[in-house]
Amino acid sequence: MITQAYAATQPGGGDIFLQLLPFLLIFFIIYFLILRPQQKRVKTHKAMIDNLKKGDSVIVGGLIGKISKVMNEDEIEIEISDNVKVKVIRAMVSDLKK
Repeated sequence: MITQAYAATQPGGGDIFLQLLPFLLIFFIIYFLILRPQQKRVKTHKAMIDNLKKGDSVIVGGLIGKISKVMNEDEIEIEISDNVKVKVIRAMVSDLKK
């Protein structure tokens, strides 16, 4: 009753590696295009935050100011205008102004 063509095929069979290959390719693409560059940005930002010192011009939330005092490892004080000083958390510094 069953023809040769139907009897020869096995549903769900095949090499497991070939079935997982698309998932592995997607993982590697996501890693190299998204995760790895993000980790590199985080590492450079942390290095920049750790090297902040008095006199550096920084950008914090759209404000540009000069570091007038390093309070501790978590806080700095920036001067955004004459006699206007603001305490800022170091991690909020987005960039150094050159």
